[in-house]
Amino acid sequence: MEAFGWGSSLSSGIVLSLVAVVWTVIWNNLQGLQLQQFIGRHLSRHARRLAAIVDPYLTVTVAEYDGGGRMRRSDAYKEVQAYLQGATCGAGGGVRHLKAETPAKDDNPDALLLSMGDNEEVADEFRGATVWWLAYSMPPREDNAPSYWGSRGQRADRRFYRLFFLERHRDLVLGEYLAHVRREGRAVMLKNRQRKLFTNLSGDGFNADGMWSESVWSHVVFEHPKTFATLAMDPGKKKEVMDDLDAFRNGKDYYARVGKAWKRGYLLYGPPGTGKSTMVAAMANHLDYDVYDIELTSVRTNSDLRKLFIETTSKSIIVIEDIDCSLDLTGKRKKKKKKAATEKDDKKESTPDSDEEKDKEDAGASKVTLSGVLNFIDGLWSACGGERIIVFTTNHVEKLDPALIRRGRMDKHIEMSYCCFQAFKLLADVYLGVDDHPLFRAVEELLPEADMTPADVAENLTPKSASDDADSCLAELVEELHKAKEAKEKALLQAKVAGKGEEEAAADEDDDE
Repeated sequence: MEAFGWGSSLSSGIVLSLVAVVWTVIWNNLQGLQLQQFIGRHLSRHARRLAAIVDPYLTVTVAEYDGGGRMRRSDAYKEVQAYLQGATCGAGGGVRHLKAETPAKDDNPDALLLSMGDNEEVADEFRGATVWWLAYSMPPREDNAPSYWGSRGQRADRRFYRLFFLERHRDLVLGEYLAHVRREGRAVMLKNRQRKLFTNLSGDGFNADGMWSESVWSHVVFEHPKTFATLAMDPGKKKEVMDDLDAFRNGKDYYARVGKAWKRGYLLYGPPGTGKSTMVAAMANHLDYDVYDIELTSVRTNSDLRKLFIETTSKSIIVIEDIDCSLDLTGKRKKKKKKAATEKDDKKESTPDSDEEKDKEDAGASKVTLSGVLNFIDGLWSACGGERIIVFTTNHVEKLDPALIRRGRMDKHIEMSYCCFQAFKLLADVYLGVDDHPLFRAVEELLPEADMTPADVAENLTPKSASDDADSCLAELVEELHKAKEAKEKALLQAKVAGKGEEEAAADEDDDE
């Protein structure tokens, strides 16, 4: 019996050992099959089903910025915002806290546009289904990742809209209602659209309130009255520009067919006062586009310039005025800096204080390069969005790098020259209400001989007092044209004398040799 008991114990021990080994092998294999994740997925699935019984609502969240980079404001967010500002939801639905804004277009100057404030909820109905919209915001994430601008500060809150609806309305909401909201939102935006004039913020990314701003633009309402009807310009050239603009506006299919980004570059060049800035205003009014006026000296890097372009909208004109003065874009910047530094070193020795001041100046200076501007015009990023016009203006086209203004970048070159007789007749009609006058003949004879800009002509045609009329204004213009003619002839004579003197000096040097 004892032997039998000892044998039975031995057999049990062997069995247990085998079971332990088998279990270890099975457990290791199950770990390889990620048992925990397998069980977790099943538990989560059952938890969701239980939650659906307790809370039968589904949600859709619309964030203000697409993706994690916060590079561009979401079109869907703007459309939802416009929809909720409309009559469908606007100030109704039991909202207790409202935000009031000045409407873009309203015949009533005392009217206000009301919308729901943060943490407010409003109900909407669509084909028998009731849904709820919640507006809320969250503080920015606290992380150590550098911002796009390379600076950190008190950043603006992240804003969202969240849609709640019953699970039985899932197909209706996702398939039809959200598309309906976007369509209606776009219609409201178009109805209330007010054209804007934008300017870029400084590179530190802070707005006027000292808050970190995700947007790189600030704006005012664009109310410039200039149109092509009142633009002093040769009629033939004016019609050519207007036809070109119309062809661009209607050229979406053409640009897609030829494989080009839907954008066009215009170079406006000529002496000061010839109407380059007013041409931009006339273009914007003709096309009904927004205007983005970029100050290049406040753009720190090429990346910042790229972000500016990304945050522009379609149907817009992007303007860089006096580009020859904004930055050194001739491709010779390094040579000029080196030469200036050498001359400075020759005059005085460097000191620690002067080095520190120089470092501060370099840190605040713009590092936008010619390459960055070229990529801004027609690089890969220039294809983001569509229906944009890029305009450069300059008083000295000969100073610009040829690569900057070649066809394909600045597609159309428009010379804004001195006032011609046809432009004068338009100005006389606009400013004085006359289309013919005995002094017109004298003006016609003098204009080709006197370089006078449309701005100067317009100033002379402007009545300065209640006693001024067409006769006095035209007489003043004729007098100023005579003075301009004499000044031009004198300048030409001086230039001729100076040129002759240089030739004689060169001849004397040759004789001495």
